[in-house]
Amino acid sequence: MESIPRISFNDLKDKNALAISNLSDALNEHGFFSIYDHPVNKDLIKKCYDKSKDFFALSEDKKCAYAFPNIAGARGYTPFGKETALGEDVPDLKEFWHHGPVIDTSYDSRISENIIINEIEKFNSIFDDLFNALNSLGIDLLSCIAPIIGLDKNYFDSWVNNGNSLLRMIHYPPSNNSNIYRAREHCDINLITLLIGAEEKGLEIKDKNNTWIEVEADQDDIVCNIGDMMQLITDGKLKSTPHRVIKYLTDIPKSRYSIPFFLHPSPGTLLKSIYDHKDKGVLAHDFLDERLKAIKLY
Repeated sequence: MESIPRISFNDLKDKNALAISNLSDALNEHGFFSIYDHPVNKDLIKKCYDKSKDFFALSEDKKCAYAFPNIAGARGYTPFGKETALGEDVPDLKEFWHHGPVIDTSYDSRISENIIINEIEKFNSIFDDLFNALNSLGIDLLSCIAPIIGLDKNYFDSWVNNGNSLLRMIHYPPSNNSNIYRAREHCDINLITLLIGAEEKGLEIKDKNNTWIEVEADQDDIVCNIGDMMQLITDGKLKSTPHRVIKYLTDIPKSRYSIPFFLHPSPGTLLKSIYDHKDKGVLAHDFLDERLKAIKLY
């Protein structure tokens, strides 16, 4: 495998047979694919990157004023060196910001409200727009994935409408040290992940032969991958593929920025096998809570 498959989103929406076949192959073989022809506005993405860089350029004192460890970093700022990949002892070399939906009484009460940033104009409104765009795209992708695993195309709608999805802005600061692992090997917790910014070097995925493959994506592509919740409900038919972010020793030290969107169901959703009707399942809230403790965000 040289890199991940690249699929037209318009072709998926039009139920093009080749695109659906390519998606099915990607889901069963890689767990990763990229899409182009998607509706997420390029100018909006650029504005979000600019705002993200503005935030991470603030002083440590100002950034840490927006850190809320009592909610496991569900919203706001998580400082550098906090998150640690499952099973690892060395923290990742990153800091990040979490932004969720604009909630009302129709949302589960366990979903946190967003944190308002005062120092950066229109920060929240711009990230609200990106959240909504990626959430809509994610729901559309789930409707393409569902029939491939034998479900009605709208199967996941009730899970993710008013879900606990999360937009994460990540900054990997420049580093001269010998630790090449900016984010150590891990799998994502959620149903599916949508990543903008994958054109920057460093993202690698592990194939079935335990070989690390560099992800090569065009500038405007969105990279998508399966998460642990999807692997759980499909009894491993769809794999949550391990991936990492590394610093190549030949690279000039510089900051790396990316913005993944983690599509989560509502906390009260029962995650159970779609094939084994005797499976008692686990609540999405409990599954997420256990994993957050494991990666040391509690």
